[in-house]
Amino acid sequence: MLTSVACRNASCPPDKPRLRLADSGGLYLEIAATGSKRWFVKYRFGGKEKRLALGSFPDISVKAAREGRDKARKSREQGRDPVQARRVDRAAAMANNAQTFEAVAREFHASQAKGWSATHAKQWLRTVEKDLFPWLGAIPLGELTAPLLLQAIRKVEARGATQIAHDLRGYAGQVFKFGVATGRCVGNPAADLRGVLGAHNVKHMAAILEPRQVGDLMRAFEGYSGQPATRAALMLSALLFQRPGNIRAMTWAEIDLGAGMWTIPAVKMKRTVHGKTNGRPHLVPLSRQAVALLRGLAPLTRHGQFVFPSLLTGERCMSENTVRTALRRLGFANEEMTPHGFRAMARTLIIERLPGILPEVIEAQLAHGKSGPLGMAYDRAEFMEQRRALMQAWADYLDQLKSEPQA
Repeated sequence: MLTSVACRNASCPPDKPRLRLADSGGLYLEIAATGSKRWFVKYRFGGKEKRLALGSFPDISVKAAREGRDKARKSREQGRDPVQARRVDRAAAMANNAQTFEAVAREFHASQAKGWSATHAKQWLRTVEKDLFPWLGAIPLGELTAPLLLQAIRKVEARGATQIAHDLRGYAGQVFKFGVATGRCVGNPAADLRGVLGAHNVKHMAAILEPRQVGDLMRAFEGYSGQPATRAALMLSALLFQRPGNIRAMTWAEIDLGAGMWTIPAVKMKRTVHGKTNGRPHLVPLSRQAVALLRGLAPLTRHGQFVFPSLLTGERCMSENTVRTALRRLGFANEEMTPHGFRAMARTLIIERLPGILPEVIEAQLAHGKSGPLGMAYDRAEFMEQRRALMQAWADYLDQLKSEPQA
């Protein structure tokens, strides 16, 4: 019988390619000329002599090697070839690993990420890695229940991250739907948690929505004494009510002053990867007031790429904090007005104060995606006359509010 000391001290004679030290029951330690030491079990099955590799010494101790030998003997007694039995066990283990929540979630993510924006794909994976995998990752998808999922999400709720908790329920639901489609589970426990999680109070971007205050805002822009480009950015944010990132990244190549049109390339829009690659550009008709502002700004910035270049280097566009800082400088606190708030301001007042404008036309000009059979139809050129009228009516309304007597 071998001992650990004997195995550790044994070495292959220099005149032999290998040395075999027998234990019992067909178990032996094979020592190669290179110094490696490996356990094997010799046995007969189906009338043939075979051997089963158990691993290397000292990673596999003498005791563990004997346990492996005994397991192989039991397999033979059950009529199973130990080598084939181990292959089956390994295949089953790999199959089980492929059925776990983490494995299926990563497979789903890999299948969908190319169609998502890079930001969403990264955020999706980072969130489930942090808040679901540690608790649910190793559990086979088909064994996961609604209480188990809820238990993991409650940990996120407990730290006050209610929006992330709701996101996680949605992300888990996507994984389960994928699992159903690929035969890894038969139901979606995430659907059973609908209405169970605590309510999430969405914090909307602050926006001025009262006409008199909008008049004050526009007068403040008129009197802005900072950089002319910053003043124009403030004015155009109100006139065009597009996303702040699109306003900042506006280039002169996108502007047609003669036609009164700003054409935002699809790749710059808030869309899926497919939409950015294959979608139409977003068209923004320019009112007379917007054209006048851009003509006045042209001598200052048209020598470069951006309508609103960075004050530090013209190779980049204006910083995302420039308009926000200008609003603070004019006395409008972050809780009162934000760069994104111009969109809510326009949408609210157009609906409430400018009669005859269809909500669909407003949504199209906001570049809000449409679901259903019409899809993005509202963003097509045949609706341009309504949108031109909308943008001019809005600009005239802002001028009206600006000129009204102050209370």
